[in-house]
Amino acid sequence: MLSIFKTIDGKMCKMPEMGPGCWINLTYPTEDELKLVMEKLKVEPSFLRAALDEEETSRIDTEDGQTLVIIDVPSVEKEDAVIYSTLPLGIILTEQNIVTICLKETPIIRDFEEGMVKTAKTSQKTSFILLVLLRVAGRYLQYLKQIDKISSYMERQLYQSQRNKELIQLLDLEKSLVYFSTSLKANEVTLEKILRGRIVTLYEEDQDLLEDVLTEVHQAIEMANIYSSILSGMMDAYASVISNNLNVIMKVLTSITIMITIPNIIFSFYGMNVGNLPFPTAWFPAVLSVGIVVIVGIILKRKDLF
Repeated sequence: MLSIFKTIDGKMCKMPEMGPGCWINLTYPTEDELKLVMEKLKVEPSFLRAALDEEETSRIDTEDGQTLVIIDVPSVEKEDAVIYSTLPLGIILTEQNIVTICLKETPIIRDFEEGMVKTAKTSQKTSFILLVLLRVAGRYLQYLKQIDKISSYMERQLYQSQRNKELIQLLDLEKSLVYFSTSLKANEVTLEKILRGRIVTLYEEDQDLLEDVLTEVHQAIEMANIYSSILSGMMDAYASVISNNLNVIMKVLTSITIMITIPNIIFSFYGMNVGNLPFPTAWFPAVLSVGIVVIVGIILKRKDLF
């Protein structure tokens, strides 16, 4: 899908055609849409293709007066459970235009399209890209808080019943935190390259904005590391609890098996063709079995085996 926007009188307006000062957004574009952007704006084909690679990591590159910034943005998928991941978002700066390209529609770009970012102006390319990076960092923080709430809820559920569903959800959250932490560190490196001002021209008013972005990213990295440590410790603790509970159950079952076996052995003796057994009456084996079982039960109870 190809969309064209331009800031007119402080408002983000949708445009019918590409022109100077426009922002072109590509979401899971077709080959025809890619060719159109290449022909109209003379965008490097490798820049457009790079952002469509799911495995592409965050980086910044420049060639023939065009600058490519790839940033990892957070993504959430709701299937059987909530799963968080990241995907690359490409931002290409040409002499007169801004091009964004992504494999999926993201809330970050949607906010700009709907005019929710009031300070965004398509004519101010450096400021625009920094505002996108700030919204990305804010979205990371939002999802990290959601992960913390979900993990707390799953912890309460595990207190009541230790099912595989909650443990698998915690494992997915732990994996999501690893993705977030890795992507945030890559984004931090890219931001530090932008901070040097060698590739992207930074104006005086952009310095404070970039520092805000870096602060948000550092905070997100710290939060991801803290939540990851807490979740890892929680998983280890529950693994130990489950193992201990299994040992308790096996201990009780073994004790019950021993007590059930005693009557079986006694009745087996009296059921065989063996002569000269003491008290060969019908009630004696039953009384003897009950007595031995009671004695063994008391011994096992004192040994904390039952």
